[in-house]
Amino acid sequence: MNSLDWAVLIGYFGVMVAIGVWSHKRVDNVSDFFTAGGKMPWWLSGISHHMSGYSAVMFTGYAGIAYTYGVTSFVTWSFPIALGIAIGSKLFAPRINRLRSRLHVASPLEYLKNRYNLGTQQALAWSGMLLKIVDVGAKWAAIATLLSVFTGVSLNQGILITGTITAVYCTIGGLWADALTELGQFVIQLLAGIAMFIAVVAKLGDYGGFFGVWDHPKLQGHAEPLVGPYGTIFLLAFLFIKLFEYNGGMLNQAQRYMATATPYEAERSARLSAALWLVWPLVLFFPMWMSPLLVTSEKGDGSDSYALMTEQLLPHGLLGLVIVGFFSHTMAMCSSDANAIAAVFTRDCAPVIWRRARTWSEGQGLRVARITTVVFLGLSMAAATQVNSPAFKDIITVVIKWVAGLMGPMAIPMMLGLLRPFRRSGPTAALTSWACGLFAFWLVNYPIDWSLEDGVPLQYQVSIPLAVSLVLYIVIGFIKPEDTPERLAIIEIINSDGDGDGKGGAGAAAAVPAQENQGNHGNHGKGAARPSGV
Repeated sequence: MNSLDWAVLIGYFGVMVAIGVWSHKRVDNVSDFFTAGGKMPWWLSGISHHMSGYSAVMFTGYAGIAYTYGVTSFVTWSFPIALGIAIGSKLFAPRINRLRSRLHVASPLEYLKNRYNLGTQQALAWSGMLLKIVDVGAKWAAIATLLSVFTGVSLNQGILITGTITAVYCTIGGLWADALTELGQFVIQLLAGIAMFIAVVAKLGDYGGFFGVWDHPKLQGHAEPLVGPYGTIFLLAFLFIKLFEYNGGMLNQAQRYMATATPYEAERSARLSAALWLVWPLVLFFPMWMSPLLVTSEKGDGSDSYALMTEQLLPHGLLGLVIVGFFSHTMAMCSSDANAIAAVFTRDCAPVIWRRARTWSEGQGLRVARITTVVFLGLSMAAATQVNSPAFKDIITVVIKWVAGLMGPMAIPMMLGLLRPFRRSGPTAALTSWACGLFAFWLVNYPIDWSLEDGVPLQYQVSIPLAVSLVLYIVIGFIKPEDTPERLAIIEIINSDGDGDGKGGAGAAAAVPAQENQGNHGNHGKGAARPSGV
């Protein structure tokens, strides 16, 4: 990097902070901080939803997969995400929006107290927060790894720099700041991605051209869709995981649906995000597929290949733009995760463990939300320093094995609890499926993995916890149905047609007893978790 690249990078950081300061004026209460007050345009929500699913892991871990295996990086990652979001645009997006517009919640997990019980809500909330600390930690480690390649700063210094900048703008401006910075980051990503694509295509004439290059010996097998550990079972498991994860199980994605004005706009938002996931990653991945022709990775997993390629191919200025693109991916995901986890703690956990939290004023709730955001980012940055340790191993292992493997047991009760066909499944089904799914993850990844000579294949490490949770959630619902009138009322509110504040579900809402919410969230004004009509 030279002075021009540094100017681009510093200028980017300055713009992000400025957006946070501007967004601060739009945040008057907890609802504004966590769900943008339900005033976000569908197209901004869709772009934000798309961007908040990226991170620098794509340019390290997945770049390594692309360097080693080729197009399977797209087939088993962004394609399942696109398909999952497309399915969820009808199945989940409108229902999640009704959580805010009809139940008036500010956290995606608030409704679980009435849908199941307090114990289920707390189990999913606390385990979800712990998983997100590890997940975001991997993202900080990824961007710090790239930063070290370009600037020579240490891993811990890179984590501190990116984490601090992100903390400033997302703590000041809330979800509005996240969405607006993600819009700017999308534009930067567009320019940087196209620049890299053109630079690589220009080099392919020496290797057979755009279409003939696939016959080159160094790309042998790179055109195969499913290779190595990324086989059919892995693809199917990943599709189910991403269906739940990117439609709300990741929490920050659910917020984007909640932030739109109506269920229909949430659906449009999801369709836009799905289309972007289907098309745009092809442009980003193509240079990675070609990387074995242009660079020789210095790391066994190929995770440095994309960074080496950008240094070799791009002039100064454009190099700085691509580095900014790396930052934009990671900061988009990490800031949105921080906002979502702050919502879960402030709305779902604090009122249970601290009686005073039940009577917070709007101003007090907003201050705690901002403090929680900073604390979460700090913990995730601490976790980032442990990536590549014996406990967590490398970045892509954290993202695929830990996050994908544990997401299913946590997301299934939350997501399937929204749907009428699963109305018989109550707290027993939810807690049992959650606990047994987590136990299955531990069993497969440690005792069984250690006892086998070659270990448990990755596809089973990812799929078994999900399968255990899914089967138990459904079976226990039939064996021990817990579809009480109050729980059925919640489901009807979420599933009844019509946009707005729940006119179609008002009758059902009236059946939900007010005491179900007492002592849960106290006086939170607009964001109080009380169903319409209560």
